[in-house]
Amino acid sequence: MANVETTKKDEEKALSPTAEIKLNVTLIDRAVVELEPRFTHRVLRSLTALRKRTDDKVLRSAIEENYPAGVYYALNLYRAVIKTITGADRAMDVDSAAETTTTTPAQSKPSSDPVPEVEIYLRLLIIHYLHTSKENYAKSVQLSKETVDKMQSLNRRSMDPIAAKVWFAVERSFELGGELADARPLFLAAQRTAALRHDDDTHASLINRLLRSYLHYSLYDQADKLISKTTFPTSASNPQFARYHYFLGRIKAVQLNYSAAHTNLQQAIRRAPSAKTAPGFYQAVHKLFVVVEMLMGDIPDRSIFRRPVLEKALGAYFDIVKAVRTGSLSEFQATLTKHAAQFDADKTYTLIVRLRQNVIKTGIRRLSLSYSRISLRDICLKLNLDSEEDAEYIVGKAIRDGVIEGRIIHEKGWMECEGRKNGYGPEAMRYPLDAHRKELAAAQGARERERELAKEIQEGDLDDDDGGLGDF
Repeated sequence: MANVETTKKDEEKALSPTAEIKLNVTLIDRAVVELEPRFTHRVLRSLTALRKRTDDKVLRSAIEENYPAGVYYALNLYRAVIKTITGADRAMDVDSAAETTTTTPAQSKPSSDPVPEVEIYLRLLIIHYLHTSKENYAKSVQLSKETVDKMQSLNRRSMDPIAAKVWFAVERSFELGGELADARPLFLAAQRTAALRHDDDTHASLINRLLRSYLHYSLYDQADKLISKTTFPTSASNPQFARYHYFLGRIKAVQLNYSAAHTNLQQAIRRAPSAKTAPGFYQAVHKLFVVVEMLMGDIPDRSIFRRPVLEKALGAYFDIVKAVRTGSLSEFQATLTKHAAQFDADKTYTLIVRLRQNVIKTGIRRLSLSYSRISLRDICLKLNLDSEEDAEYIVGKAIRDGVIEGRIIHEKGWMECEGRKNGYGPEAMRYPLDAHRKELAAAQGARERERELAKEIQEGDLDDDDGGLGDF
């Protein structure tokens, strides 16, 4: 039995992209006929790996094999693929297609059009293919609009699992084309329709699409209102839940609710696909997770930065962690300036700027442990602060927040640390010098009491109250 399963897996791995698409088309047709959505879900599980191996020739072959001869030339999706080829290749491919049409027996071609779900699936593959070239971004937007119109006009419940994936591709098309804000009304209308129809897959996907659209333009208030007025479906898939928790984590972090952000980001990491399947999302979540941990006053575990997928992506964040840990404000500012472009692209720059206060608190804590008394001028120089007034304000806030124990002597202009005032006095020693002598005296007294007790037992001078000891 195990050998049969391994051979099946090997056969699936050995399938060419064209053969895999043909197998998926068969599964989708079976799902529609037997009303079994599990076959459609099986097809969609292989979408991420399949779209990476798809090119224009594979898509043309898939269209030609699943539509009757002569029909596919009039289809918009075939024209979308044909337009991506240069002149010489186009002529050669059309000639070869004509030859295969005349030489291939009629029985090898399907006699009727496939089910609408197959057409939407092929459109989905074409949209993802158009995302691979910047020249085709405008075509992907146009094809996405046509696909949404066709999908909504068909209004088939058997198309719901594929529709959830289509909305992701549509959002990606508008984002790459620079028209993501224009797609928001379309997402809102579709989200209301999915909620009324109890289409959980599409509903979850559209909520994430809207949150991504809001956060792309830093509209955190609108995103927070959307979360408060909608309920994320509990039956959504783990990838959708991972995205939802990631967006929640970003919103909560901006709102200074670091504990809730940390919890949501942990859930996103647990529910996310493996690092090999979705390395980009895995890196994005950990970048925000590291920053939130530092904002909470913790230092991230060093093992996070040693993982193969994260080692290069988190290099700039590791430099920030070192600056925060040492409490060096100059090193922090230099690192922030050096990697400002990356932090801005990751949309974590504003959060990292907040770490300046953490760096200063760490530096003040180190100074309080090293000095029993230090002037505000020296604090200003060691922490690279602008003025002594800033140093006095920051030290006062650190004392009030309980970061250090001490007080500010305003008349003399220094900070006096109470924990270090008599740090080198004899009363602060854990073992005083005469402790050994006291222990010897106590042991000598104990031995003398034992001798007196033994002598009383031998002479029979025990009281009557001690008779209960028996033959002691």
